[in-house]
Amino acid sequence: MTTAEKNSNARALTLRDIAIAVLVLGSLWGLAEVLLNDAVRASGLPFRAGVLTGFGMLAMGVLLGYARRPLAILAVPVVAVIIKQLVVPIMGASVLCKANSCIAVLFEASLLAGTAGLLASRIERSVATRAATGAGAALLSAVPFYFVGLAVAPCNYLLSFDRAGGFVAFLIQEGLVWAAFSAILFPLGYALGARVREPVLAFESRRPAFYYGAALGAVVACWITAAVAISFGA
Repeated sequence: MTTAEKNSNARALTLRDIAIAVLVLGSLWGLAEVLLNDAVRASGLPFRAGVLTGFGMLAMGVLLGYARRPLAILAVPVVAVIIKQLVVPIMGASVLCKANSCIAVLFEASLLAGTAGLLASRIERSVATRAATGAGAALLSAVPFYFVGLAVAPCNYLLSFDRAGGFVAFLIQEGLVWAAFSAILFPLGYALGARVREPVLAFESRRPAFYYGAALGAVVACWITAAVAISFGA
């Protein structure tokens, strides 16, 4: 049976199914942004922004493979951004404190949703197209991020590129790293989302109470863990 035939025989996802997936994946992404940011920096490992970008692409890849709705991608970073902005009520920080990272994830999702919408049929058939889509969206998102980030919330690191040739240097030093992580993790996420689609829907049909309870538990756990981590300075 071909992929197309399997898809035609599969139950179509409802908006509720997609909304639950968005909440779970967005919460996981937001938690990762809170925990991984300082963890990677403290460990001294390189490519912190690449790791965070890659995790976001992984989450959005899972959603696309699961829901096959490119526009749904746009909702995932909204949940992640809200979690990141918990620093405002918890720590009394300014909204601009996390502005750059929030801008980055929104650009990544926008470029990915647009690219995935244009290449939807090819993405479903080709792993190479998925890798190119993830890499291309990440690299393209670095372009508006550079200019908007400098205008809205220029941190010291971003300001170091505010010079002659700085834009090109930023694309090479950051954009290409984002692209490399995304080329690997977006296809991985897509494959995982496609693989779990039918088992998840079957589990929902057989044990709806456990399904909704597990989804709610995962979301609440992510938000509480992120809030606690932020309160301790993450």
